[in-house]
Amino acid sequence: MTDKGALLHAIIENAIDGIITIDQRGLIESINPAACALFGYTIEEVTGRNVSMLMPQPDRSQHDEYIARYQRTGTPHIIGMGRDVKGLKKDGTLFPFRLAVSEVKYSGRTIYTGFIHDLSREKEAEDQILHYASQLEKLVEDRTNSLQKSVTELQMAKETVSKSLEKEKELNQLKSRFVSMASHEFRTPLSSIQLSASLIEKYKLQDDGANISKHVSKIKNSVGNLTTILDDFLSLERLEAGKIETAFSKFDIVKLSEEITEEMQMMAKKDQNIIYQHTGLHSTVLLDQNLLRNCIINLISNAIKYSGENTFIEFNTELSEKECIVTVRDNGIGIPEADHKHLFEPFFRANNTGNIPGTGLGLNIIMRYVNLMGGKVNFTSLPKQKTIFTLNFPQ
Repeated sequence: MTDKGALLHAIIENAIDGIITIDQRGLIESINPAACALFGYTIEEVTGRNVSMLMPQPDRSQHDEYIARYQRTGTPHIIGMGRDVKGLKKDGTLFPFRLAVSEVKYSGRTIYTGFIHDLSREKEAEDQILHYASQLEKLVEDRTNSLQKSVTELQMAKETVSKSLEKEKELNQLKSRFVSMASHEFRTPLSSIQLSASLIEKYKLQDDGANISKHVSKIKNSVGNLTTILDDFLSLERLEAGKIETAFSKFDIVKLSEEITEEMQMMAKKDQNIIYQHTGLHSTVLLDQNLLRNCIINLISNAIKYSGENTFIEFNTELSEKECIVTVRDNGIGIPEADHKHLFEPFFRANNTGNIPGTGLGLNIIMRYVNLMGGKVNFTSLPKQKTIFTLNFPQ
């Protein structure tokens, strides 16, 4: 062996990377100690055997075809370039390495040399980095979710507090308006009751039965006004507290409407006539009877209150398969157009009501009752001509 040959042999034998040479048939001709250490074999165990023994499937069964195809076509797939592959150790375990293959023509023979660089540590480090990155990503995600949850909870708490403060503000305003409205609305009927009671005592001494009856009637009307005011305030309080729940049931709307018409006719002014009419083949509806009764009585009461004597109040119900419609029409003072947008606000009263008693709560209560039953309220009005309120309920 020449000096150069000895030097080359020493370099190969002491290389830290594995070096394997194979012939054209894929048989191992030489293997250095580094390669033996990587695969766990001795030189004697591998020399002369097919290099595919060091490969896992499917490369093991396809390796000979790789060499044959290259020899036929001259098209390299590995030779002259490197790639990361898996190696099969003697104990059956796999390890990653980077393989580079070169082709050498020598003394009429073709020899293929494989250079094997173990990637186990790099892969372990890479896997560790990926593991740490995954853990870090999970921690960041958890922390982000936690922060997002905290932000959401804080936002919800802020909104809850804001709503509570706004609700408290509204309630305080309602209380102030209630006190102001109650002191004004109660004063008139109470004064009327007090005056009529005094006059009754006077007429009783004079045995004036006609005037006594007249003032008894006034007392009844005043008490009725007070009752209406109190009912409105109590209804509003229950609505604000969320204490009103709907109780849907099937009932005859014609029967209910006829009872209301008879009852309200007794409260009508002189020569005011309430005319009721029903349209439809059927009369059974599915609604909350008490809430609907309250809405209709409130609308007819307003029609009586804001219409003069010798007038007609039209009260209609219409029932189809899909809808129930309730309409109340009067020819009274009407509602100014500028007041239309405020009409359903609590305590609001139109500018043309003058000294006509009222709390400004009736229409607000009607709207909220109708909404509870899944319906809608609509109206049209022309000052000094007419007002029409329509309640629409799906069936």
